[in-house]
Amino acid sequence: MIEKVAAAFERKDYREAAQLLKQLLKTSPNNPSVQFYTGRLHEVTGKLEAAENVYRQLLRDSTNPKILTAARQGLQRVETIQKEQRKNAIAQAKSAPGSTEPGVLILEPVASEAKTAAAQNFARIMNIDPYTARLLLQSRGWRLYRTGAIGELKFLGQQLQEAKIACFWVPIGEIQKINVFRVSYFHTAFPQPTVICSDESDRIGSLTFDWSEVSHRVDGLLPIFEEVVDLDYRKKLQRKVQTQDYAQFCDLHLPSRRSILRLYDSGYQFQNGIHLTPEPDKDTTRRNWNRLLEFLNHQLPNAKVWSDFTPFAETALDQTELLDRIKSHMHLFRRNPSHWDPAFQLYSGLVFLKNLPVPSNG
Repeated sequence: MIEKVAAAFERKDYREAAQLLKQLLKTSPNNPSVQFYTGRLHEVTGKLEAAENVYRQLLRDSTNPKILTAARQGLQRVETIQKEQRKNAIAQAKSAPGSTEPGVLILEPVASEAKTAAAQNFARIMNIDPYTARLLLQSRGWRLYRTGAIGELKFLGQQLQEAKIACFWVPIGEIQKINVFRVSYFHTAFPQPTVICSDESDRIGSLTFDWSEVSHRVDGLLPIFEEVVDLDYRKKLQRKVQTQDYAQFCDLHLPSRRSILRLYDSGYQFQNGIHLTPEPDKDTTRRNWNRLLEFLNHQLPNAKVWSDFTPFAETALDQTELLDRIKSHMHLFRRNPSHWDPAFQLYSGLVFLKNLPVPSNG
């Protein structure tokens, strides 16, 4: 009967081939030729993933040289079709209005027990090997996986989501639209808090809001680099850049105003405004900062705190072209610019946009 199946394929009579294979799968399901033609039927009817699985299984299990050659050729055809389909789908996605705007694709953490299946799907979608795919999937925090045209990133992201791999994509322009106010100090705390702050043009003013408006808080440590002189292994003096300290930042998100209030330890004027203690400690910024965070914890018990900036930044710092486009909204004293600063703005902006309330259609 397998000869009749082959003849049906020669005539491109796939209906008859399907009927014959249905019978053979009942009587001879493990026959390599039956399996091959089943894969071939999947291929010609557009079920490419099913065809790929059959061909790969034959390459693993069969010892028949003719079957192996046919399965290898079938797999090559499927991969060629898939690449062409992917190329066309990406081209179509990038042709939509606004689809060429630069953006980022972010991978969210994957539970350890789900990593094996997720890595296989990730490898298939991104056309990489499973080992590399597993390394790219994090158990904690976000990974900046790819930058590029937002249309293409959306297409890839949708494929990942369909494969149950959590991710999201954001146009960089949306992050640039968020207002960032650098807080000098809290002027009042009750009944409504008022902060004295500066906008991106360094104009000083005040902003009054309700504590209930703060939806999220983002904490982060930004390294402060200094050039130091040290001895190398030959006992010779050498200059190198080392992390000497960290600046502590805290962003309060006000989604209804599309604004972020940014506080940082060395820029906050503890001697002004509300007193967090009977008398601000003049000798240590760290203690005053910790008291400020305790104050915020008390006032914002329901605001989610995001504190995985450092692992995220480690996945983003190589994307220098992207980070150069992002205004950091920071006035840290640095001898040389650092990509850590726009990386924090990117992370906080992603948290802000990811958690914006979905507009109601009603």
